[in-house]
Amino acid sequence: MVEERTHKSLWTVSAPARRYPALQGDLEVDVVVIGGGIAGLTTAYLLKQEGKRVAVVEMHRLLTGQTGQTTAHLTELLDTPYYTLASDFGEKGARMAAGSTRAAIEKIAGLVEGLRISCGFQRLPAFRYAETEREARDLEREASAARQAGLMCSLTNEVPLPYPVKLALRVEDQAQFHPREYLLALAEGIQGGGSHIFEETQVTELHEGVPCRVHTSRGIITCRDVVEATTTPLNRVLLHTKLYPYRTYSVAGPLESPLETGLYYDSQDPYHYIRTQRVEGVDYVIVGGEDHKVGTEEDTERHFEALEAYTRRRFPVTRIEYRWSGQVIEPADGLAYIGRNSNSRHVWVATGFSGTGMTFGTLAGMILTDLILGRQNPYAALYDATRVKPKAGVKDFIQENAEVAFHFVADRLAKPEGHDLSEVPAGEGRILEVDGKKVAVFREEGGAVHAVSPVCTHLGCHVHWNKAERSWDCPCHGARYSPTGEVLNGPAVKGLPSKKIR
Repeated sequence: MVEERTHKSLWTVSAPARRYPALQGDLEVDVVVIGGGIAGLTTAYLLKQEGKRVAVVEMHRLLTGQTGQTTAHLTELLDTPYYTLASDFGEKGARMAAGSTRAAIEKIAGLVEGLRISCGFQRLPAFRYAETEREARDLEREASAARQAGLMCSLTNEVPLPYPVKLALRVEDQAQFHPREYLLALAEGIQGGGSHIFEETQVTELHEGVPCRVHTSRGIITCRDVVEATTTPLNRVLLHTKLYPYRTYSVAGPLESPLETGLYYDSQDPYHYIRTQRVEGVDYVIVGGEDHKVGTEEDTERHFEALEAYTRRRFPVTRIEYRWSGQVIEPADGLAYIGRNSNSRHVWVATGFSGTGMTFGTLAGMILTDLILGRQNPYAALYDATRVKPKAGVKDFIQENAEVAFHFVADRLAKPEGHDLSEVPAGEGRILEVDGKKVAVFREEGGAVHAVSPVCTHLGCHVHWNKAERSWDCPCHGARYSPTGEVLNGPAVKGLPSKKIR
């Protein structure tokens, strides 16, 4: 199976994982969990604790998807403002959103303590700050809504950053941790006793029934329930209209003078998120941001450059040691989709975590465990995956899906980037027109050339080259492929077909 990442995150490098086997033949369990990130591993761990036989199936290696590319903030501050949640879901809904993320943080804290996981878990305050008068007015509005939702928060002018701010919303009792150290410990608790973790095993088909049948490249797993914890569910076309994929970027560098621990968020658009982490005796500042829609930027490398410049300009850092990018899924109405999939009885989904995947991923495990076991969960109705909110996010829904339709047509009509293989630089990809047909061509550093179809195998949009991660990315629903066409990110399950060219 192909390696997914050109750039390795601080988490991946500092916490190497053991290898788990690939599936070898057919198997029967109670629940199959597709995806080896925080949502999948948390769900599998909690279900096993309840006596269920579970199989986690990961296409690549554990924690190499978005969970491995996070900045790992554990916070009740969501990407959607609380005043928006109160308007769209009611004040009760906003309070439940706050309460559910608080419950997720406490679940992580409880597991860290109960399993004695050494992962640098630390409670600390969070600051969302304003640097202009307009940002400050918006922050005052959010502070009122956040208090109403139940957050322990206050407005302050005192923010322990090395540059001045006009105003900040301080939220108490937030947290941070090393996500891989935490989740690798959960994985150890899943394997064995009739439960399994399978790496490098790609799901190719899913058939719901009694029982369900999960087809993989290495065998068929029969089960009662299936959980899709794959960032973007596999080929769920209706659900995909409510999910919008974005690329996000992060850098980390060693601090040359102290920075007080905390979670920090500016109010720019797109905003930046900042925290520190001590790893192997070194204090790092981690800065994320520069988000953009998947497949819509020609020069993705410039986002790393901008983020590095921002970090050096604002913090006592002279060198950047780590850079990585990930994929976040924005939901249509501002909250994650967790629960039974539409028109399904035994297939469950967890997606749309936006920029707070650590808390929503944990919450997904809590909700889905209760639902699969037939128990009531106080937050299940709020995050119901089949919900439709006509007023909430309708503008974004129309715009995002209009862009999908635009790309479906425009990319077919767009001029190719060249007509000859000589126009493809070493280490890069280009869309060429050869013998009257478009092909996606990648040239290795050594000169070897690979040509594949540019048509995404999900719904037929055309892929674009991602220079920073050396991948073919689909702007419609976020599928990504390796330079030679293997699937890196769903919702696609089939790779890009090879093409013969002269």
